[in-house]
Amino acid sequence: MLDLNNKSILITGGTGSFGKAFTKIALERWPDIKRLVIFSRDEQKQFQMAQEFPASKYPMIRFFIGDVRDFDRVRRALKGVEYVIHAAAMKHVPIAEYNPMECIKTNIIGAENIINACLETTVEKVVALSTDKAAAPINLYGATKLASDKLFIAANNIRGYNPIKFSVVRYGNVMGSNGSVIPFFLNKRKEGVLPITDPAMTRFNISLTEGVEMVLHALETAWGGELFVPKIPSYRITDVAQAVGGDCEQKVVGIRPGEKIHEEMITSSDSFTTYDLGRYYVILPQVPRWSVEEFVSHFKAQRVPEGFRYNSGENNEWLDVPMLRKLITEHVDPSFTA
Repeated sequence: MLDLNNKSILITGGTGSFGKAFTKIALERWPDIKRLVIFSRDEQKQFQMAQEFPASKYPMIRFFIGDVRDFDRVRRALKGVEYVIHAAAMKHVPIAEYNPMECIKTNIIGAENIINACLETTVEKVVALSTDKAAAPINLYGATKLASDKLFIAANNIRGYNPIKFSVVRYGNVMGSNGSVIPFFLNKRKEGVLPITDPAMTRFNISLTEGVEMVLHALETAWGGELFVPKIPSYRITDVAQAVGGDCEQKVVGIRPGEKIHEEMITSSDSFTTYDLGRYYVILPQVPRWSVEEFVSHFKAQRVPEGFRYNSGENNEWLDVPMLRKLITEHVDPSFTA
């Protein structure tokens, strides 16, 4: 069983939606965490988060201003840290397309800095957050996250005698996260018109809590080099619009550059190294440092069929309008009424 009591943990991008959710859940479950370092570059968000988690009640939290692009600052922040969760990224697709080198510096060079700094310090486990857009990417954001994923997975092969383990978790649209579609629709519905990119569009759905649980699963079980993918439901964008604003006009505005109609998390090319773990799928590394046979036996893993793919348009589980409304109330806005 994973036990974070008396452990020192660092979260990059820790003031984001995931970082705050992880902090809340981790401190409720393990109140004796030794140190929880919130590493981010936005002082205003750190100030706001410090109001939610005051030092008088949470003396183990440390707010550390820094940028993953700055190797020396990253290495300084990692002193004495045992577990790292890498959630920092430039993630807005249009902004990344317009500022490509900035996206590369944060998402790729930043990943390299995290890896090298972890290898030089006392870090034991690293879990990096990925995205569905890294599977067969068609935009720069997805391409940089695919490169980041490859760096973290390959880091297991350059660690030498260091027992550190690097793994990756990949999931889709996080319900209620900053910049996601549901808060956007909730804000737009007062105008009476909800912009729909394409009526056929679908997305996977995962709650922040489920995302945190997945990272904790990786921290507990990863052997090093795995890429974990959750089994989660899909929704149709038109159903989300109906759930949020049933009386609103749905205006089709066309898909944005670099956007897909359906999210994809496992491609058919990944199927050769993909296994079913029950609650999750896992894509194993091309060059593992351990026996695949032992891994399969230990986790009772089942090989997926050759050519298997996992995308939001061909999913077996769907959220309808009433289910979406219930989830919005539970995970996004408790005061929401349709």
